[in-house]
Amino acid sequence: MTFDNPVLFFFGALGVFNGLLISLYLLFFARQKRIQNFFFGLLVLMLSLRIGKSVYLLFTENRDSLYIQIGLSACFLIGVSLYFYLKSSVENIKTAPRAWKIHYGILLLIVLFVGIIKPRATNIELWNNYFTLFIYVVWGIYLLISGFVLNDIIQKFFNKKEKSTTQELWLVGVYIGNGLIFMAYVIGYFYLYLIGTLTFSLVFYALLFFLLSKGNRDSIFRDIPQKYASKKIEDVEAKALAKTLNEVMQKEKLYKNPNIKLNDVAEKVNISTHKLSQLLNDNIGKSFALFINEYRIDEAKRLIKESNQFTLEGIGFEAGFSSRSTFYNTFKKLVSQTPAEFKRQFS
Repeated sequence: MTFDNPVLFFFGALGVFNGLLISLYLLFFARQKRIQNFFFGLLVLMLSLRIGKSVYLLFTENRDSLYIQIGLSACFLIGVSLYFYLKSSVENIKTAPRAWKIHYGILLLIVLFVGIIKPRATNIELWNNYFTLFIYVVWGIYLLISGFVLNDIIQKFFNKKEKSTTQELWLVGVYIGNGLIFMAYVIGYFYLYLIGTLTFSLVFYALLFFLLSKGNRDSIFRDIPQKYASKKIEDVEAKALAKTLNEVMQKEKLYKNPNIKLNDVAEKVNISTHKLSQLLNDNIGKSFALFINEYRIDEAKRLIKESNQFTLEGIGFEAGFSSRSTFYNTFKKLVSQTPAEFKRQFS
């Protein structure tokens, strides 16, 4: 079934065109290279390709299976793009963890593998009856778990005592918009196919209107304020993070840098500065300075026992201390001996 209404075509096609422009800008040309903006660009790109496929089917008499397959394949990646966008935004993640890249890569390989082995051009019934349904199920699952990512923000959204920030309202709006588009396509899968295309354009322009109506709209594409400082990280997650943190410290010996900062370590562990501070203070029970100095003292003790090529002062600098006095005072405080007293045990 095709439509020849020029108004509907213009409304649907304009949404796709603008979506493609925004996605390309965020992926390749945005000044702020944030992982959040990258995943949002992926989300808009996948949605635009999916909606573009709908416009193609609705308003042309052509039925090129390749275009349709590209649109459906993009649909397979909408949910995971939304999930990573929301999670990276809420947790202020600076760089994509390796596990995320593997996760996204596996889904991409699945859709490419199926598309090559079972192309839609020669397997139309298989795609229409099974693959399309599977794609919607995967999209729905990621939409569901994305809701859990926003749990605290959504609770705050309905709490009249707390005022939501512009960034929080934006994230909730993006999530609700994706939910509406998903529901529209589920309905369209069984009834009216046009509804999905129109819903995308409505959501797109509603979010655009929200963006333009906010005086501090630039903050939407920056880190959201930290507001969960009172919440302790769950023990299971804390143990995993502490293990990763220790592995990074041991492997890269970050403590040897006398000017090391909290955000330097956070970037190496792929978590936000706030979350690292929360882990150290609430779960491990140490300040950042004490945490780093313990590694430095362990390194100094190792050098004292195993190496004769450094003076005690040189060992302090080699371990990462910026001055002789800081090294001696810290060593005395943590070991209950001076470096010289400790060394005499191994002479």
